[in-house]
Amino acid sequence: MSTAKRFAKQTAIYGFSTIFQRLLSSLLTPLYTRAYQPKVYSIFSTMFSYASILQAILAFGMETTFFRFLNKFPDKKKQVYSNGFWVVFSATIIFLTGTVPFAHSLAGLIKIGNDTSQKQFELYIKYFIAILTFDAWSAIPFARLRAEGKALKYATIKFINIGITVLLNVILIVGIPFWIKHHYFGSHWLGSWYVHGWIGYVFAANLIATFITFLTLLPQLLQLQLKLDIPIFKDMLIYSTPVLVANLSYLINENLDKILLGKLLPGNVSEQQVGVYSACARLSIFLSIFNQAFRMGAEPFFFSHAKNKNAGQTYSRIMDYFVITMCLMFVGIIANIEILKYYINKSYWVGLDVVPPLLFGYVSLGIYMNLSVWYKLSDQTRYGLYISGIGAIVTILLNVAFIPRYSYMASAWASFFAYSTMMILSYILGQKNHPIPYHTKKNLTYILLSILLVYLSAYVFHRNIYIGNLLFFLFAFIAYYFEWGRLRAMLFRKET
Repeated sequence: MSTAKRFAKQTAIYGFSTIFQRLLSSLLTPLYTRAYQPKVYSIFSTMFSYASILQAILAFGMETTFFRFLNKFPDKKKQVYSNGFWVVFSATIIFLTGTVPFAHSLAGLIKIGNDTSQKQFELYIKYFIAILTFDAWSAIPFARLRAEGKALKYATIKFINIGITVLLNVILIVGIPFWIKHHYFGSHWLGSWYVHGWIGYVFAANLIATFITFLTLLPQLLQLQLKLDIPIFKDMLIYSTPVLVANLSYLINENLDKILLGKLLPGNVSEQQVGVYSACARLSIFLSIFNQAFRMGAEPFFFSHAKNKNAGQTYSRIMDYFVITMCLMFVGIIANIEILKYYINKSYWVGLDVVPPLLFGYVSLGIYMNLSVWYKLSDQTRYGLYISGIGAIVTILLNVAFIPRYSYMASAWASFFAYSTMMILSYILGQKNHPIPYHTKKNLTYILLSILLVYLSAYVFHRNIYIGNLLFFLFAFIAYYFEWGRLRAMLFRKET
């Protein structure tokens, strides 16, 4: 089987499960935007923004570190696994100590707008403390399943998680109100405690699903060793610290805009603006899903393939078709935005102009993730820290400077510039420190062409679906004409 086929198979296994889970999860967005007004939905996006940043801190960069050290110490897999878990476990204990006693004070810091009480935010914080703890304890066992190639078990547990989440959301948000409204058996009892329009049901559903997922991973947790391998433990901490900061910086880029919108806009409009922006940002979920699916399959493959003599050429070919796929999706989503907008409620459509810059931000982010292989394989993870740190600074400066005047449009363009900056910096530093023979001119041509076509589709022809799709098919034809022969040769080349 060729290297390309092995990579495609590995990516497809984890990618399909990731895509299916995210698509099933994405069905909740229409449910939320119809059940909750933008002011209420803003609470959802704010809490998950904070949670995403904290999740990176608790994971401590150990997923990437775990894969790297399995590759470095193939005869010490149990030690690497146990070391990685106990680092994460220790981080969660510190987290619990620093949050549970101070939930009331934290609620005062996190709360946005004027319509939700601090007491409610305190309850939401307690839900998320539990969610983050169980999620962190599950991270390394999940990574072990990926490393051992147990794709079916990995996917099954993930499906159980999202299935429970979706089911509980439907029951709590739609099912119970329907039952009460039609006065079915037990409706009086349900009506005595059920609170209509309460966003806390979303968080409760996530907590239950996360806890059940943790229970399904107990067989992996029972294989942990209590004894640490101190030399490997120290090396893992040294490797993971820059990865942690880099991941944290990325998540700041991804989530801080929503937090700053809630803090920098006047209290009487902040909840509305955050809700609209967050819902419209969900329209970029397709590129986000593809990025995540690619990373799930690519990261273990990149590490396992690193010692092959033709690794650089393989990474270059993967980059070629990754760029084309991302650009095709970028143009195609904008071409059909007038259809896709029905994914969210009409009351959120006022913010649709944020979608093009946000989508290109995801294109840049995906390319950056692909480029990041150079510093991970060469154990120069400090560069990931520098690059992501600069991206975070760009995000903070642009949001703080322009949110008061331009609201969420400032956040969308800040994302565009932050991820583009990270992509360019990673390429320049990578070619200097660990060069990979990328086809830069060709890839840049596809990127610039996709930007031009999106500009025409969105801003010149005002999201006209017919012209937009004509431009999309033109782009697809160009890519097919120039690339199909090389792609076919790559897929069917005989390699070991």
